[in-house]
Amino acid sequence: MKKILLVVGARPQFVKLAPVIKALKETTSFGLTIVHTGQHYDYMMSQVFFTELAIPEPNYNLEVGSGSQIFQISDILTKLTPVIQAEKPDMIMVFGDTNSTSAAALCGAVQQIPVAHVEAGLREFDKSIPEEINKLVTDALATLYFCPTPTGVKNLSNSGITDHVYLTGDVGLDLLFANRQKFSNPEQCLDKLNLSSKKYYFATCHRASNTNNIDNLKNILTAFGQLDYPVVFAVHPRTSKTLSENNLQHLINKNIILSEPLGFWDTQILIKNSKMVLTDSGGIIKEAYFHKVPSIIIDKQTEWVEIIDEAWAAIAGPSTENILKLMTNFESPLNHNQSLGDGRSAVKIAQIINEYFQHKK
Repeated sequence: MKKILLVVGARPQFVKLAPVIKALKETTSFGLTIVHTGQHYDYMMSQVFFTELAIPEPNYNLEVGSGSQIFQISDILTKLTPVIQAEKPDMIMVFGDTNSTSAAALCGAVQQIPVAHVEAGLREFDKSIPEEINKLVTDALATLYFCPTPTGVKNLSNSGITDHVYLTGDVGLDLLFANRQKFSNPEQCLDKLNLSSKKYYFATCHRASNTNNIDNLKNILTAFGQLDYPVVFAVHPRTSKTLSENNLQHLINKNIILSEPLGFWDTQILIKNSKMVLTDSGGIIKEAYFHKVPSIIIDKQTEWVEIIDEAWAAIAGPSTENILKLMTNFESPLNHNQSLGDGRSAVKIAQIINEYFQHKK
């Protein structure tokens, strides 16, 4: 039996893992081992997703915790190496672009184990972004590339990578296609926050470029406070820490409804029923697109260019003026091409991996 080690560590990866491990179990006979690096360890950023998305409990938890990019990567390398040596997997699967992703890819490559990268090929073309470094490192070391968009395939080709590159669509959206009933009855969630459908905005902000730059965060919060509808702001632990350490609570006026990190399905309800979304999260941008809710991106770039091209999102950056201008003038497009996949991305990945091992025989 072939063995696959699936390495995850942060919220976006749990969302991707859920449909992939389900597809692997249903369509293959591989032995599957889950390693949780512990990069996200808060209950609402970790365990709640395993519970809500019916993901098996991890076989290993490396308990890396918070820290700088270098610290987390080095700690994962140290702790993951003996796990790999004990498990002797035939493949290591990594997801997205976190420190867990690049560290696990490096671990696998050093030990001559094929690495499969789910969400390969995406680029922001700015090496000051930690996630961009992780993208580049992982794709330099991977064996199989599962691209969510045609842009991902093109980026890999432009860098000379054309073998074992597959356009699969985005696995995170598989959950939404398959579980529409989970967010079809919004009343309880909206009533709890005293909200009416399409009469509030949903917001997140977690990127280091915004949370580590006080001026950027001030600009974003100032814009939130001046919008015509309330803003439900789901606060990432990193953002909460920055607010507290820099005494920025005075920027949270009555128009901003602070919320702790939310479970996956409550997040979908709040996105689907919002008038618009403001975010620097790639995952939230994709989810809003699925729900046909426009996004204003409070970052300077995004790798999800298909959504920009369809005009379902616009880039404002961390600028009060740009955010308010775009929010005021935004017109939702008439067409929605569902260009990020058809809900079968994980099944395609499982089939490709199965064929890969059969070919190797």
